[in-house]
Amino acid sequence: MSMILEHFNSYIETLSLRSLNIRWEDIVEVIIISFLLYEIMAWVKHTKVWLLMKGIIIIIAFILLALIFKMHTIIWIVENVLSIAVTAVIVILQPELRHALEELGRKSFITNIISFEKPTDERFSDKTVNDLVKASFEMGKVKTGALMVIEQNVLLTEYERTGIEVDGLISSQLLINIFEHNTPLHDGAVVIRGNRVVSATCYLPLSDNMGISKELGTRHRAAVGISEVTDALTIIVSEETGHVSVTYEGKLYRNLDADGLREKINMIQNKEVEENKKQKRRLWKGRAKNEK
Repeated sequence: MSMILEHFNSYIETLSLRSLNIRWEDIVEVIIISFLLYEIMAWVKHTKVWLLMKGIIIIIAFILLALIFKMHTIIWIVENVLSIAVTAVIVILQPELRHALEELGRKSFITNIISFEKPTDERFSDKTVNDLVKASFEMGKVKTGALMVIEQNVLLTEYERTGIEVDGLISSQLLINIFEHNTPLHDGAVVIRGNRVVSATCYLPLSDNMGISKELGTRHRAAVGISEVTDALTIIVSEETGHVSVTYEGKLYRNLDADGLREKINMIQNKEVEENKKQKRRLWKGRAKNEK
């Protein structure tokens, strides 16, 4: 740790002694570094790493306190564990790192840098909400089991790959047909991204939470499991009782009615953000028309 601090101090001294002559190579270097930092931050936001950031920040703050108050034993432990910790993080995040490198190979850098397309803040439409609610309770009436995972910021690509690609616009009829008994796609979960079902028959990680009721089966345990490792919201239709439940942020909300389910889905829709933008656009158009 002392070596890191010495290196940092020498780097700061070098910067202060360096002249202010800026070359075109320096500008290119800044652009490249900025682009790489942006890509890394975008990658972190859409992976499990984002969920670990709070813990990492707490550990860093703890180490800084140890440095400030010269807690030599803690500093010695950190110095000896640091190299092992880096290796452990690489092993834990191996699937995400591999996916990031694959995406880097597929990317078109020119279209990435020169892009005029703005992402929509609203994750899915009101029609999608209505179809999800309708399909859930239609399946509940006839006790057809279902598991529907709605993606948010953390991409579900690694789970999507375990299933069969569908890439179909969401409708209540499509969802009911997917989970119909004795059909090729009924077993497993569907992954929903935006207004589309991207994949079916997907395998989800099972939760190790011992607090989950023993009367609940694998479907509910898988729903809790995916909510513990990602920020996805999952809808479960019980095959035994026909009851509709939801998991989110590691919590299970059981036996919801139609209004309760709609409220949970609307919670992640970002509807208010999109409505505010539409209102601002209407106001702007109104002012433009009235201007002389």
